[in-house]
Amino acid sequence: MSEEPRRPPPPALADNDALFLDVDGTLVAFADHPERVMLADGLPDLLARLSQRLGGALALVSGRPLVQVDRLFAPLRLPAAGLHGAQLRTIGGDVIEAKTTAPWLHELHLRAMHFAHAHPGVLVEAKGAALALHWRKAPAAAAAVAAFAHAQLPLLPGVRLQPGNHVVELVAAGHDKGTAVAALMREAPFAGRRPCFIGDDLTDEDGFTAAARLGGYGVLVGTRAGSHARHALPDVAAVHGWLRAGTR
Repeated sequence: MSEEPRRPPPPALADNDALFLDVDGTLVAFADHPERVMLADGLPDLLARLSQRLGGALALVSGRPLVQVDRLFAPLRLPAAGLHGAQLRTIGGDVIEAKTTAPWLHELHLRAMHFAHAHPGVLVEAKGAALALHWRKAPAAAAAVAAFAHAQLPLLPGVRLQPGNHVVELVAAGHDKGTAVAALMREAPFAGRRPCFIGDDLTDEDGFTAAARLGGYGVLVGTRAGSHARHALPDVAAVHGWLRAGTR
């Protein structure tokens, strides 16, 4: 089997670009708990300056709920998509949120907590409109977590699995990071610009595909065979360096 060609770094940010940024693994390094990630000094200010340069066409696109995104980057408040596109905030601050069915989330949470009790180190994260099972602290439980998550689908019509880096999430179907990019690209100030989506995880592949379909490109953080990203940066520090270069 031939080796996949190496992806070049992304081109310099252009004035007519629209920038879409994943959070975990892209702007911040992973931690053993989502609430323990550390923001690099000056990152909110850097994003604010980039947003100003792009006329506001910079959005955060995350699997986190918007309330977590805002708390992490406070006082900065950007256009954003949370919960893989189930929550969407436009430039005007209006939030469009997918309707959730509380009963299925409640019952799922109870089953997940019971499962986690039997697998020490597995973290259950209730996100309000989604539920995540993390196994970063319990790598030996990966197969069991995947089996548990797949077993829930027949009980949850309209719910899909979203695999990620040491995590699998159960989220409402019909939304992903690609639909979030497409929705924002229909709105000012994003409309008519070239979309650039930067992300590290499997969840970001939908964003890469949407950006390419709309005349832009994706940037993979790290390495992964078969990615739809055209370009790559090696790590979070390299992302920060590319972003800083975009403010000069």
